[in-house]
Amino acid sequence: MEEKVPVHIIDTTLRDGEQAPGVAFDKREKIALAMMLDQAHVDELEVGIPAMGPAAQDEIKAIAGLNPDCLLTAWCRALKDDIDQSLLCNVTGVHISFPVSDIHLEAMGKTRSWVLNQLSVLIPYALQRFSRVSVGAQDAFRADMAFLEQFVHSANLRGAHRVRIADTVGLARPSQVENMVHVLSKAAGKMALEFHGHNDLGMATANTIAAIEAGAQAVSVTVNGLGERAGNAPLEQVVVAAGTLDSRSTCVDARRLSEICRYVAEAVNRPIPADQPITGQAVFTHESGIHCAGILKNPDTYQPFNPETVGRERAQLVIGRHSGSGMIRHVLAKAGVRLEEGKTESLMAAVRMEALKKRSVLSPGELVRIYNTV
Repeated sequence: MEEKVPVHIIDTTLRDGEQAPGVAFDKREKIALAMMLDQAHVDELEVGIPAMGPAAQDEIKAIAGLNPDCLLTAWCRALKDDIDQSLLCNVTGVHISFPVSDIHLEAMGKTRSWVLNQLSVLIPYALQRFSRVSVGAQDAFRADMAFLEQFVHSANLRGAHRVRIADTVGLARPSQVENMVHVLSKAAGKMALEFHGHNDLGMATANTIAAIEAGAQAVSVTVNGLGERAGNAPLEQVVVAAGTLDSRSTCVDARRLSEICRYVAEAVNRPIPADQPITGQAVFTHESGIHCAGILKNPDTYQPFNPETVGRERAQLVIGRHSGSGMIRHVLAKAGVRLEEGKTESLMAAVRMEALKKRSVLSPGELVRIYNTV
């Protein structure tokens, strides 16, 4: 069997995730989250923006003081002062972000020649101060492809370790991502390519997996997909989805994901929806008669992976309006009740009526009570 090549996972919850409107982590929460992500073997944390001032720098230094195994990166604008501010924070490296689309260049009052000139100045400047330097192509999917290739080629020539291809407004589709990674890989040479996806059209995870399959060496994500507007590619979805690929994987311990996701949800007061992929409370719960019958014989029948894979308990089978006779017999048997012949249809009718009235699932105790009543 071909050995899987791991993709470098960069969590940017503490930078891009915190930019979601109304979201703010205090110092204690940032330290706790950084520790949890490091213990889960996330490869790199983008821990903040030093240029925001002394408070942000103090938080970043506190995380660096943990001496984590993962790399720590600070986010910078294309300014020497931002790089200097990062030097105060004891991080491993810096990420320098550049506008590359004409829309963003015009909005920021910059030109393509300015971008290329700043690349030639700032990458060497940062490399003199940090062991890792990455640069970002902001709004890459609305940029001119020829200019984008020139940007990537120039970053490679100047010695950058990685280029981030950012779908800044979440407009990309998987086929576009795949094509861009293939095209830019030639310009990148041995320099790593990273994909950074937003979820405005609901395709951040799909786009990130497309980038991985196309050969991107790194991807950036956030816990619960936290981020501006519709958010970013969720760490938990990307890690589990990458684990289903034939040739790629991650080093992240997926069993720790549920705990990390719950922690962030509570910290920012954004509860995880019941049907949220991977971590939603209901994603391993089954009511349908056909599904429950299949699960009882083999859990793989109607589940893509075992709940234990992501630190969850085994599948939960519940009684409701769509339950079949086999499931009802199973639950009654576990409660020590044998379903008498001839009572199945009347019991199922009563169960469906009660479930509709209650608009919820029924407990084993409620099922036994209905059985006794029937």
